[in-house]
Amino acid sequence: METTSRVDTDGAPGTVTAEEVPAARRRTVDGYLEAPFPWYGLDDAFTGPRWLMQVATAADGTVQHGSTGHGDEPSVKTDGSAAEKERFAAVITVAASPVRRSGDGTGVLDATTVSSAAWLAGSGLLAYTWPPQMDHTLRDDWLDQQTETAFTLADDLGSAPWSTLSLPVDGVPVEFHYRESEFGWVLAGSAHEGVHIGAYGRGMSAYGLGFSVIKDIESYA
Repeated sequence: METTSRVDTDGAPGTVTAEEVPAARRRTVDGYLEAPFPWYGLDDAFTGPRWLMQVATAADGTVQHGSTGHGDEPSVKTDGSAAEKERFAAVITVAASPVRRSGDGTGVLDATTVSSAAWLAGSGLLAYTWPPQMDHTLRDDWLDQQTETAFTLADDLGSAPWSTLSLPVDGVPVEFHYRESEFGWVLAGSAHEGVHIGAYGRGMSAYGLGFSVIKDIESYA
């Protein structure tokens, strides 16, 4: 019978059967396991908490991209000083694909590029951002506006505010496009396994990061 390790309330290690694992958790892990590409996360130099975020699928159910989290699980906060105390980095893995027909044959899917990873990272950071001076009722409009800005920026990676940053991917230096904002940082580049990597975070410097293939995605659950 399949088992998953856990820690009991008394601190002693134990096991729990697959049937006892909450259904929502199983579905989350299953989404990652169904991907036809390898997932990336921070390399072994990062020793903090790791956790699953979410995956995105096409209309035919094919997994297209997803995210893994590292450090503190971020939350949307109106208190800017509280948000600054969070230390996290999210890594997005995007399947590299050319322009192609949709699975149901009814349309065409755009190619995925480094710009795709940059836009997903930029919009991902915004999801955990809420300027402290903003009224709750205005946030949706602000988020729409900023997401559109993130899309425009991702479409022109060769211009300011983007710069370049070399970081290791599976131990090999890779050039990433990098930018900072008042909300955190965003970067995007290509791995060697047919995927693009995007990342965003705050409270944790991007300059010391490295990425590697996740050998056991279930270790993030």
